[in-house]
Order: sequence, then structure tokens, then C-alpha cells
Amino acid sequence: MFGTTKAFSGFSVDDLAKAKEFYGQTLGIDVSEEHGLLTLHIAGGRDILVYPKENHVPATYTILNFPVDDIEQTVDELVRRGVRFERYEHLKADERGIFRGGGPLIAWFTDPAGNVLSVLQEE
Repeated sequence: MFGTTKAFSGFSVDDLAKAKEFYGQTLGIDVSEEHGLLTLHIAGGRDILVYPKENHVPATYTILNFPVDDIEQTVDELVRRGVRFERYEHLKADERGIFRGGGPLIAWFTDPAGNVLSVLQEE
């Protein structure tokens, strides 16, 4: 029934202005705003809706994964831009915050609303 529709994903934030600045300026994603909502225009032609929610609760799982060619270079640049990488007790990461314990190299960080994002290097 929905096999031919252009589906899209969405998630909430508690401050639309902070989200627009973070996704647009810090991460360099093309962001548009209309009717009090943000649209992230990501590579591949799929848009993601970002909407304000007064009683927002951050996602406790990774809502967006960004594949990169060089995770170390990307992590260093994001840190330079003010991004702080998360450390999880059960997943031992290196000094940069990159988990190297199996699967793709991956590092997690959060947006200003606390939603979890990642950069990952597929081998």
C-alpha cells in the first residue's frame, strides 16, 4: 500500500531555533523552515521533519546516522565546532569517543535537544 509513497522521518526538539542553528551551521545540513517546522534536506533526497514539542523527551536511541569517509577527521572537526561526543559505559571508546569494538567505527553525539546522532565509518 505504501510501497510507492515518498515516506519521511521526523523527530521532536524543545527549541526550534537552537535546532536550526545546530543542524544548519554546526553540521552543515541544508535546513528550511516553514509553518513553525524545520526540514532537514539530507543527501539522497530524503527530507526529515523536525518539530517543536513542549514536553519533548530526547530519543534514547540513535535517530540519525551520518556515514563518513574518515571518522577521525570528522570527529576532530565536529569537536572544533563545539560538539561533545558521548561515552557509554558498556561501549568502550577511544580518547576521541570512537567505538572500535566491532562493526563500523562509530561515535555518538547529541543535538541541543538531547537526541542521539552518530557518525560512522563503514569499511
